[in-house]
Amino acid sequence: MKSTYKALEVSAPGNLRLVERSVPEPGAGQVRIRVEACGICHTDAATVTGIYPGLKLPRVPGHEVVGRIEALGNGVSKWKIGQRVGVGLIGGEDGVCEPCRRGDIVNCQNPVVLGVTVDGGYAEVMIAEARGIASIPDELSSAEAAPLLCAGITTYNALRNAGLRGGDLVAVQGIGGLGHLGVQFARHMGFHTVAIGRGREKEKLANDLGAHVYIDAAVDDAWCDGATGVWSCGPRQADRGGCAGGPDPIKCVPARLWRALDLREPDRHAD
Repeated sequence: MKSTYKALEVSAPGNLRLVERSVPEPGAGQVRIRVEACGICHTDAATVTGIYPGLKLPRVPGHEVVGRIEALGNGVSKWKIGQRVGVGLIGGEDGVCEPCRRGDIVNCQNPVVLGVTVDGGYAEVMIAEARGIASIPDELSSAEAAPLLCAGITTYNALRNAGLRGGDLVAVQGIGGLGHLGVQFARHMGFHTVAIGRGREKEKLANDLGAHVYIDAAVDDAWCDGATGVWSCGPRQADRGGCAGGPDPIKCVPARLWRALDLREPDRHAD
């Protein structure tokens, strides 16, 4: 095995450079992973630009990491050499702060944060806390699995904890890095799934991913006043005469949203 590995390191804000480092040995409770895939998340930009709170440079970004364990630290007994694993943004907790002692490890006051407090997966090799890794099923390739460790868990947990039941309406706004996963999760969880994008270029993708309805926000121009809860219309609909007579909570709901709700669209010309 080579004694060095390559990594993309942020040496200064805005300066991402390729470096060669000595291969590190895992400490107690840690594993060394030979990286096979690492997703790119918008949060990585906070590391690259140096604005992430508590960040100290140099640092290797990347927190959607999948690879194979190639070395075990002392005390690691539940994982094996060669096992394929993944690790996400929060790669461990201190276990002693008040949130941790209450079982709220997501809000640990001293978390292990990949790409922020420790080096992440923009590298051939990385060190991870054994308690922060997850086994990756054989059915998923490493490239397919990597985004699930951040974008995937974000959208899945949002749906899982939303108090919804099968058949409920779910709208996913933006069919991008998170949205394309949210649409798939929502459809397979049995929700009536509406994808909302800007323009028609994402319509086929949304439909292929399982959306029941696609709404083009550039055409179906409706919004809700957060202060009053009253649906009103944007300037494009007003220009087309779609909101004649002032804001109306029925007339200004997009026709495609009524169809998504499987309701008969009201007569928009009725008094």
